[in-house]
This record gives sequence, C-alpha cells and structure tokens, in this order.
Amino acid sequence: MTISAVLDALGRSRIYDLGLALAPGIPHGPTHSPFLYSLIKKHGQVVYRDGVSAATDVFSMGTHVGTHIDALGHVSKAGRLHGGVSAETAQSFAGGLARCGAHELAPVVARGVLIDGPRLRGRDVLAADDGIGARDFEEACAAQGLSVQPGDAVLVRTGWTRFWPDHDAYHANPAPGVVLDGAAWLAERGVRCVGADTYAFEKVPASGLGVHVALLVEHGIPIIEMLDLEALARDGVHTFLLVASPLKIVGATGAPVRPIAIAEP
Repeated sequence: MTISAVLDALGRSRIYDLGLALAPGIPHGPTHSPFLYSLIKKHGQVVYRDGVSAATDVFSMGTHVGTHIDALGHVSKAGRLHGGVSAETAQSFAGGLARCGAHELAPVVARGVLIDGPRLRGRDVLAADDGIGARDFEEACAAQGLSVQPGDAVLVRTGWTRFWPDHDAYHANPAPGVVLDGAAWLAERGVRCVGADTYAFEKVPASGLGVHVALLVEHGIPIIEMLDLEALARDGVHTFLLVASPLKIVGATGAPVRPIAIAEP
C-alpha cells in the first residue's frame, strides 16, 4: 500500500483518543507520586520585540499515574525479570532498570480488539468483585463476532472510567479485572499487548500480582492501564488499529502513553 493510499484511508477513518487527561488531583495509587503542575513563566514576564512573549511550565508525576504502560521490568518473581534477568543486577536507584525498562518498549502499532465486559453481562459497568476469565473472553469474542489473533492488542472494558476522576471511587478495592485463567488465555494467543480501563488491569485484590507475573515476567506482554474505552464501546467499535508510543524514559518501570484507535468509517 502506498503512503497516499494510507493517508486517504486515514482521512476517512474515525479517530478515538484512549488517554485520560492529566491534571492535578487525578487518581493515583498510594505508592505512586501524584501528578503535579505549575506554570513557571507567565506571558508578559519576558517580552521580546513586537510584544512577543512565551510561557513555560513544568510537571512531575509517577510513571504509573494516568494512562500508562507497564514496562516488562515493573514486576519480578523470585528476583527475576522477564527473560530470567536478575532484578538486583539490573536495577539501581540512580539509573532505574538497565534491562526491561520503558526505554526498551517498542511503539505499539497493532490490530486492536475491544472486549466489552459490561455489554457481555448486560450492565453499564462491571461489579467491583467481577473477574474476567478465559470463558468471558470466549463468550465476548463469540458475541462480538471476532477472534483474537497473534500480534493483537486486546483492550478490556469494565466501565470503570465512569468513576474518573474521583480518587476514592476509581481506586476502590475490590475492583474488577482479568483473573489468572484470562491472562493465560491471552498469552496462549500470542497477543502483542493488553490493556484495560482500570488502574490494575487484573482483579483487585490481586494476591501476588499473579496476572502481572504471567503477562510481564513469564510472557513479555506489556500492560496498558487507565484507558478510556467509553467512546469505542458507545460506537460499537470492536476492532481497530491501535497506535501507542510510550515515552522513552531510560530505566523507567512504566511510561505515560496516549493511545489512539483508528477505526473504519
């Protein structure tokens, strides 16, 4: 396909922004630094020729705040990261992760598949104690008339975005999510990455972070969390092109990302 053909197709496509807005006060986990922002130079403080001025600002945040992707080194088991890498050898306070960090994550350009949990169960939002397992994935694929193929990016909707940006409601415990046999189902299909509209992807409480271990450590499958999947669900879009490029932060255990879904007209 030529570049002109691609551009023509894009011009007729529907574009969905799957990222949540970043602003002071948005939900963040108790072990993650909150999003902080300040305008540090206002217009008019420095004025150039012809009355021109510029404003600048600064922000800080944890790498697992807002819509973000977990690097493979986010979780370890028995002291090992993905591929058997020693966590102790790879990590340092000054440099982060020399291996399996966010800087090693390639941009995601893949066929996206939306698994709509509330639609499957006839609700607006999943209950806090709902788990999403292999049977749920099978039933959702059948109901939505699709299949998950190797290289796909599978995004799971729970409806949890309705609680954003209420910190206590969004970060509730328990919270719905994928359970172990669901993670195994995804891994067996060779997916490129996974994601969800919750803060943990897996069902909370998550004893031993089993789903994260299965996906990140054992199978090298990155996890995108805190997605906004409502517009896709509202429009009945279940397959699309997903484009997501994590910030290339050397050594980071995760990185902010602004995923885009491109759907047929």
